[in-house]
Amino acid sequence: MKIEGGEGIADIPQNRTLLVEKLTSDDPVNPEKAEGLTSVEDVFDHFKPNVDVEFQDETGQPVKENFKFSNVGDFNLKNLTVQSKFLNDLNEKKNFYASFMKQLRTNKVLQRALQNEESRQALIAALEELKKELDAEK
Repeated sequence: MKIEGGEGIADIPQNRTLLVEKLTSDDPVNPEKAEGLTSVEDVFDHFKPNVDVEFQDETGQPVKENFKFSNVGDFNLKNLTVQSKFLNDLNEKKNFYASFMKQLRTNKVLQRALQNEESRQALIAALEELKKELDAEK
């Protein structure tokens, strides 16, 4: 009688989960078999996954940051932004510009001021002075 190849392989029970993922950017020196990890949190606690990321700022300079993950929720945009000074600064700028654009579209007094050349120049001069003051405070 011919032996079937699949006879020696046992099915994995339906109540088990096998997680196979590279959780760090560095390859391990020696492969590691981790046993007794019964939850996703246990896996995160054991391997302490993290990744180095390099961003590029508006001047083209590299900005290096390290992201650490302690649970699956750390992969969402909000939690990544909280961990990163660079992403947090970008998010603040995005929110500021969105608010500024909303003001430009809805503020009737500002729209009238921008339509008149003289008041527009006065507004620009005031904003430039404000920028100088803010730069001096840094």
